[in-house]
Amino acid sequence: MGIERHHSPRLLLRGGLVIDTAPHPVVHPHTDVLVEEGRIAAVGRGLPFDETDAGLEVVDARDLIVLPGFVDTHRHLWQAVLRSAAVDESLDSYLGRILGDLSGRFTPADVYTGNLLGALECLDAGITTVQDFSHVQYSPEHCTAAVEALREAGIRAVFGYGYPVFDDTARQADWVRRARTDHFAAGDGLVTMALAPVGPSFTPPETVREDWLLARELELPLAVHVNAGPVAQWPIAALQEQGLLRSETLYVHGNALPDSELRLIAESGGAVAITPAIEASMRFGAPMAGRLRRAGIPTGLGADAVTSAPGDMFSLMRATLMSSHFDGDGETGTPTIKAADVLRMATAEGAEALGLADEVGSLGVGKRADLVLLRADALNLAPVAHDPIGAVVTAAHPGNVDTVLVDGRPVKRAGQLVHGQLGDVLATAHRTAERLVGAG
Repeated sequence: MGIERHHSPRLLLRGGLVIDTAPHPVVHPHTDVLVEEGRIAAVGRGLPFDETDAGLEVVDARDLIVLPGFVDTHRHLWQAVLRSAAVDESLDSYLGRILGDLSGRFTPADVYTGNLLGALECLDAGITTVQDFSHVQYSPEHCTAAVEALREAGIRAVFGYGYPVFDDTARQADWVRRARTDHFAAGDGLVTMALAPVGPSFTPPETVREDWLLARELELPLAVHVNAGPVAQWPIAALQEQGLLRSETLYVHGNALPDSELRLIAESGGAVAITPAIEASMRFGAPMAGRLRRAGIPTGLGADAVTSAPGDMFSLMRATLMSSHFDGDGETGTPTIKAADVLRMATAEGAEALGLADEVGSLGVGKRADLVLLRADALNLAPVAHDPIGAVVTAAHPGNVDTVLVDGRPVKRAGQLVHGQLGDVLATAHRTAERLVGAG
């Protein structure tokens, strides 16, 4: 059954504490937001409306913080059924156990369950857009299951078709072409496609060239993990040498890359997704937010793997802000990254990193109405008047999320997801986890 997919309602959010995030985060107290046909139709104080208009729902938002939905730029949604299975493990242990052992046990049904659970988790915490780096495509049926789950959840998603890391037989260009044709031929809707290959850090140049040319053939953006890898120590320079460096590429992590590599990303029009909680726990290297800001690279935040770290954007924003303090001005102690910068990474800048800046990430008139409403009167946020942006970044948590809209449709209201079979999803997820882990 899932969420209701009737036409988008006309909503007037009345008198909220509105935070827009483009071009920079700014607070607008006592402000209305009008939603029509799935888009933001107007933002301002005292917007006029007809009280007799039966087609307009007026929501009292005076005790709510209204802001754009969060954008997660890197997450392996299928791993939601393996939550906290690798909290104390190293990167090598994670690779061996999660990607080398457990991933190979996933049936298409397991992928569906993981993706649906993970997508609903995102929506529950106010994440309305997610880049799903789905490196579990052991067959075309696995792909179908992953995409169907995203659409069932009602989330906006960039589905990153990825190859299983330790199974070369699953790297099939024809499967990618089939996915493009079968699931994304229309080229619109909430779920779009990217190619998520293993990339230049870890695969030979000829393999990289085949993947990049396939993305060009199918007109797909790219998402790829990068670091100082065993194949290419400087992967961005390796792409440049092959004539493959391009925009519409999202590079993930890159903590060990020198500034020369970051300059190439910036000059090519690429973007970077950082996952501060995972990068710290698995010791990828020094925090990246300040370096990326100085390089002028659009930067998004990601949860990455809930096997090992939290999956909500509030935790990620805090991890980004606190870790960035290690990269401050040595003389003044002034941090290079502030709360407003972090909130922008979680919204407008994340949307830019995914190529969706014209659609989501801020409250500009005409943007898709992907919104999150937080309870400003919650104990952990009140009184919010001193610094609403700082409060959202440092004090809020998923329990404060009252309402979530995607494309103008409520997917969460009054603190509850509206998905019609949430109990069944949770029960299936428990059974799936027990079978997958118990099989070893």
